[in-house]
Amino acid sequence: MKIAADFSKRVVVHSEKLEWVASPMAGVHRRPLDRVGDEVARATSIVRYAPGSEFSPHIHTGGEEFLVLDGVFQDEHGDYPVGSYIRNPPQSKHKPGSQGGCVIFVKLWQFQPQDRQHVCLHTKKMQGVTHPQFNNVSVISLYKDNFEEVSLLHFKPNADMVINAKDGAELLVLEGLLNEQTDTLIKNSWLRVPINSTVNAKAGSTGATVWLKTGYLTDVANQITRLKNA
Repeated sequence: MKIAADFSKRVVVHSEKLEWVASPMAGVHRRPLDRVGDEVARATSIVRYAPGSEFSPHIHTGGEEFLVLDGVFQDEHGDYPVGSYIRNPPQSKHKPGSQGGCVIFVKLWQFQPQDRQHVCLHTKKMQGVTHPQFNNVSVISLYKDNFEEVSLLHFKPNADMVINAKDGAELLVLEGLLNEQTDTLIKNSWLRVPINSTVNAKAGSTGATVWLKTGYLTDVANQITRLKNA
């Protein structure tokens, strides 16, 4: 299966307009944003757990990264409320579910194979710092290595920002409204831009909160090869 699998193209998906697609586990549905592969895939999705639903225990051979958008996600390691940012590296395992139901933004098979760093951050308790170039934007750093950088951006009303995406980038609007080129991105709208791009973002009159990842698209071909060889 291939969805938005041409990584040389700019892609915008207003995920709230997508139908929910059933997963193999009862009560768990997905809105796919991009995907290369079948049930085991390099994938970016919005995933909804109905109350009381869960997945069977499994190993994340290619790693898993997610942000809790609504409700409380749970596994045997703890409870993760709205705003929790988690990185489960390659070879980690867990049994995910949600007693009360939840929605998460999740990325699979997009780690470096040697990465073994677990990350668990409660972003609602974190304070941002003013961006060094754009005074009306604050930044909460979530993760950074030689391969990628992940952060939350808080735009003040009508604030604008230029994002250098020389190695590719993607963003998910969490709150508010963001304009980029001719697109108006609202809550849970997703944008991916290719290598050697620039994102010219401008928030709406109430500001915006945005999840941003940069630098990772240089390794897409290797990610897909590792997936096929797994």
